[in-house]
Amino acid sequence: MTAQITAAQFHAADGVEDWRSLYHLVSAYFPTGSLTEGIALVDEIGRLTDEAQQQHLTVDLRATGVTVSLTRRDISLAQLISGVAKELGIPADPTAVQLINVTLDALAGADVLPFWRALLGYRQIGDDYLADPARRGPGFGLQPMDAARPQRNRLHLDIAVPHDQAEARIAAALAAGGHLVSDAHAPKWWVLADAESNEACVATWLGRE
Repeated sequence: MTAQITAAQFHAADGVEDWRSLYHLVSAYFPTGSLTEGIALVDEIGRLTDEAQQQHLTVDLRATGVTVSLTRRDISLAQLISGVAKELGIPADPTAVQLINVTLDALAGADVLPFWRALLGYRQIGDDYLADPARRGPGFGLQPMDAARPQRNRLHLDIAVPHDQAEARIAAALAAGGHLVSDAHAPKWWVLADAESNEACVATWLGRE
């Protein structure tokens, strides 16, 4: 199996300007004027990709647009899909993609992960992550704790956004009444919280390689 290239290597390639890395995925969003236009795009993608490529391809078709995600950072496949959209006159909107994970702080992840795997009906990836096999729901991950923190929120959202949209997303959240808890790990992630100190992280691919 060919090794996965890094996000930096993917973004350094030509012809992938429509795409953004979000954790392990690369995604592109193509806004359409109608469901018919979206179906035409999906039909062309299906016609021009082979079975092996389609194993790494997720398509979310809505009346307002099509989100395409690749589970491998496949430059040639991304270029092909962007080319199809261009031929159909459908421009991409790179600002409109994101990936949401639900993250649980846990002292003993091995003890609690089987429960969540069974409850959610997800499949396990590695020692601390669960994914929806149908690729519909958010990912579910465990974040190890060194000691119990009963006064701290133990469940939070991780919102992976395009690296060039993180500052705008954070600014919007702060303007909406949130506050910055920590930027110690930026640009890998920032910790924000609402007015009641419920936390969430805004994350990018930067600093993960």
